[in-house]
Amino acid sequence: MIYFDNSATTRPFPEVLKSFHQVSERYYGNPSSIHGFGTESERLLQQSKKQAAQLLQVKSDEVVFTSGGTEGNNMAIKGVALQHQNRGKHIITTQIEHPSVIEACKALEDLGFEVTYLPVNEDGIVSVQDVQESIREDTILISVMHVNNELGSIQPIQEIGEVARKYPKLYFHVDHVQGLGKVPLNIDECGIDLCTLSSHKIHGLKGTGILFIKEKTPIFPLFHGGTQESQYRAGTENLAGIVAMVKALRLTFQNQDKAISHLERLNKRLRKGLEQLNQVHLNSPVHGAPHILNFSVPGYKPEVMIHALGEKGIYVSTKSACSSKHSDVSSILQACGHPLKRSSSALRISLSAENTENEVDIFIEEFERVLSELSKVMG
Repeated sequence: MIYFDNSATTRPFPEVLKSFHQVSERYYGNPSSIHGFGTESERLLQQSKKQAAQLLQVKSDEVVFTSGGTEGNNMAIKGVALQHQNRGKHIITTQIEHPSVIEACKALEDLGFEVTYLPVNEDGIVSVQDVQESIREDTILISVMHVNNELGSIQPIQEIGEVARKYPKLYFHVDHVQGLGKVPLNIDECGIDLCTLSSHKIHGLKGTGILFIKEKTPIFPLFHGGTQESQYRAGTENLAGIVAMVKALRLTFQNQDKAISHLERLNKRLRKGLEQLNQVHLNSPVHGAPHILNFSVPGYKPEVMIHALGEKGIYVSTKSACSSKHSDVSSILQACGHPLKRSSSALRISLSAENTENEVDIFIEEFERVLSELSKVMG
């Protein structure tokens, strides 16, 4: 099997699975229970929070454990909007955000908020000047992803953060789910107030994530109940998943430089191989994230190609896993100005450091064979 769908999810590290199993077996007490067994779990929870904070170079009380990227994005956007609506109801984001941001913004529009969806250029990058010029007196939030999940475009987060800093009453949220471990981001230097992370994109387990909330950033909680997670998120913590996530985070950061260099080599090799095929148009920018390569094959339905490759044991995707069951047309590619033929025939390869150059070579060979076979069928 050749697995090239790592932006959808990654294979858990063996060490992560081992941690999850050990904690599930030994520390199943509820961290909120006041007896000794619960206290041990609480101690492990706080230790995990401290380790996560050290790895992210933030403070422990700025780390809020969540169920993943979708919850983190919803908590950040709706939390700021509902908490600060008396000061303003204007939000700025881009046209190419993940569905968990776009749909959260649309839901807020139904509640009377106004959202500016900024355009992007052909490479899927938003203009800092457009961000600056969109800020109004009633703007309370800017939400921009770091790395686009379909194209791998890297947004100018540091520059947008410098703009946001000029407006002390405005909050800056970054969806860092796709960038974590592949494109470094310094949360403090970039002036970020809220930052979303997800575990299963870095070889952790599904159902765990982190929302960084800068101190003195009040948000309205989506869940009410107990006092867990500093009252930002009620509900018993997924301790085993959290410990496993912090393990994945530590392993990811330990090997980050080596992994990025490897991904860059694989990406370059893929590009070179695909560029030799006349039918292929590359959509990802040359200087994008190293783990994502998006390309179109106009005239060929991506669903047919995915199934044809799947029969050969090669797994790629079309778009974000959260939107891949919808229309074949990519709203991201449309936002970049690509014509319908190109926007409706896109495939996404997303790599992990576990992939090899040999897998890339096999993919190119098999992909060329699939194109040839489909051409004959299509006449």
